[in-house]
Amino acid sequence: MDNIYLIIVIVLLGLAALDLVVGVANDAVNFLNSSIGSKVAPLWVILTVASVGILIGSLFSSGMMEIARSGVFHPGMFTFPQIMMLFLAVMVTDVILLDVFNTFGLPTSTTVSLVFELLGAAVAVALFNIWQTDSGVLIDYINSGKALTIISGILVSVVIAFAFGSFIMWISRVIFSFKYKKTFKYAGAIWAGLALTAITYFAIFKGLKNSTIMSKDTLNYIHDNIWLVLTYILLGWTVLMAILQHIFKVNILKIIILAGTSALALAFAGNDLVNFIGVFMAGLSSYEIASGVAAAGGDITTLKMGELAGPVSVDWRYLFGAGIIMILALWFSKKARSVTKTEVNLSRQNEGIERFNSSGASRSIVRSAINMSKLFKTITPKPVLNFIERRFTPLSAEERGDASFDLIRASVNLTVSALLISVGTDLKLPLSTTYVTFMVAMGSSLADRAWGRESAVYRITGVLTVISGWFLTAFIAFTVAAIVAFALMYGGIYAVVGSIILVAFLMYQFTRIHKKREKAEEVQDNEISDEHDIVLNCTREIEKSVETTMYIYKNMIDALFNEDRKELMKLYKVADEFHGRQKRRRTYEVLPTIQRLDQNSLDTGQYYVQVVDYFYEISVSLRYMTESSFKFIDNAHEGFTAEQIEDLKTLGNGILDIYKDFDKMIEQGDYSGLDTIKERRASILDLYSELVKKQIKRTKNKDTGTRNSILYLNLLNETKVIAMKSVNLMRAQMNLHNSDDFNRVNEFEDLRI
Repeated sequence: MDNIYLIIVIVLLGLAALDLVVGVANDAVNFLNSSIGSKVAPLWVILTVASVGILIGSLFSSGMMEIARSGVFHPGMFTFPQIMMLFLAVMVTDVILLDVFNTFGLPTSTTVSLVFELLGAAVAVALFNIWQTDSGVLIDYINSGKALTIISGILVSVVIAFAFGSFIMWISRVIFSFKYKKTFKYAGAIWAGLALTAITYFAIFKGLKNSTIMSKDTLNYIHDNIWLVLTYILLGWTVLMAILQHIFKVNILKIIILAGTSALALAFAGNDLVNFIGVFMAGLSSYEIASGVAAAGGDITTLKMGELAGPVSVDWRYLFGAGIIMILALWFSKKARSVTKTEVNLSRQNEGIERFNSSGASRSIVRSAINMSKLFKTITPKPVLNFIERRFTPLSAEERGDASFDLIRASVNLTVSALLISVGTDLKLPLSTTYVTFMVAMGSSLADRAWGRESAVYRITGVLTVISGWFLTAFIAFTVAAIVAFALMYGGIYAVVGSIILVAFLMYQFTRIHKKREKAEEVQDNEISDEHDIVLNCTREIEKSVETTMYIYKNMIDALFNEDRKELMKLYKVADEFHGRQKRRRTYEVLPTIQRLDQNSLDTGQYYVQVVDYFYEISVSLRYMTESSFKFIDNAHEGFTAEQIEDLKTLGNGILDIYKDFDKMIEQGDYSGLDTIKERRASILDLYSELVKKQIKRTKNKDTGTRNSILYLNLLNETKVIAMKSVNLMRAQMNLHNSDDFNRVNEFEDLRI
């Protein structure tokens, strides 16, 4: 048998391992968001509990491996070479698609991805076969009903999960309020009993229903006597929780959340494992079938793969290996943190920097909600309204701590998610774990009034973005898998090699993009706790910014003189990135930083805000200057005259000399020369006025063209702005430095980057 098929099997194995990593990065949000958002325990405890669930679920993975083999298409219609190319196309697409979602921190359904990738690749290979043989009908190859069932399941699960999450959370908050400890003392055991019963039901019917850990007879008995079984489970959990709460003084809410985390992780591994290794296992089975036929002297090129529709038997070692890879990815994948962070940020109780912008749809929804709220208040009796308002009175920042939401909401998220998924599974509804858990979390956030007037439009935009991504998943998965399958069928071995190179290249690029996004979105989480820390961090940032400003300005003048288009384009990119960094500082860092200051550090906060703001304005000028200069040269306009360049250099050198002296002041912590710099600024402004007059004279004499004059005057004006803002910046930095009671210059020297 041709070695190409062995190579494809090996490639499928490698892609399956990679798919496990990117799959866990996306699906981890399903079982981590509640525990991480509520800070129920240290991260290592949460990950350990989830890891136990993953390992158990993977070892007793359900018999859903047939989805990859015969759930979407009829394998008997495909030959061995065709089925191998089909599987390779699916795996290449799945790895790329999931990593795209992970890179941008958006949760999606790995089940929907797999099904539509299988569908797209199967359609492509079937069409290729039909065109080559000029016979057959597409419908004979495809099980199209599966796709329609999943799409309908998406619509139903999204609406139901959001509605139930909102309703149960609202009832829970009315019962317990935000100050729940007193009420929970009396009703906590019953609450915990109900929650753990739902989680147990979920673990049995979703996580282990089709596994080998429980016999069919046992499952059938439980199913036939479900209400009796649930009653006993409820009584058992309630009594146990009462003992733990009142005798051993255990916070039983933490038990609920950690148990729910483990149960969801178990179900994820038990049911979604097929999404990552199912295609490889199907490919391996195909290879083994073909090897047997080849050994008997048969022709594998015409071998139909109908045997794939038979029963599936998976070696436990593959399941164990898959479980270990998933656990390692859970612990070490940064992209898993990004996806989890998206959901936690959208559902957090406290205000802060929002990741998403507002949109027309979100603004319309918020306005409608406000009008409905006003209507509700007018028709609700005043005593009832006052009672509800008291139950929803939020805790202060000190009482709330740094958790995104409290343990009550976390337990609601896990309990409702587990209950809906298990009921849906029992009713044979095609629910997605991702869709249900996400929408329950969003519904509970809405009911808990986490989406206030300050944040509602941004949170709703985020939710709409994620939901739209879900529907795009099916279309993109189908389309990309079909394209890759066509390429493999037509390109053969060359396309196989090309697909491997494509995956490696895109994974590398996505990793780079993710690192940039992490750097752009981080909100100075390095524990700036007092004014001295602010001075040190701000001063370090100023040093870098001064160096960048000098580099951009000096090289821009030289590039203009030489009409160096490539250098100007490079400088524009540097200036644009510099502007973006200063904008992010002003948007994302200022508020969290000054919030950490105490009441005695108001001067430090004031000067810090000034420093950031002045550098932002300087970055705007630099970006405009480099962009205008690049467009000027890129459009092949007539360059500056030698006199113009000389005048610009004279003006620019004055700015650069000021910055050099400022850099020395920062290094030495001595700002006594600032008065001298102010005098030099006055000289620069006088020179600016003279150069403007000279250019006006050139323009009247028609010594320079219109475009030339416009750019030249703009550069002069922006240079004047930089001179004025720079001295203001230096004064603000001096005041910031002097506001620091420590003035520990030596310590700063040790900490400099």
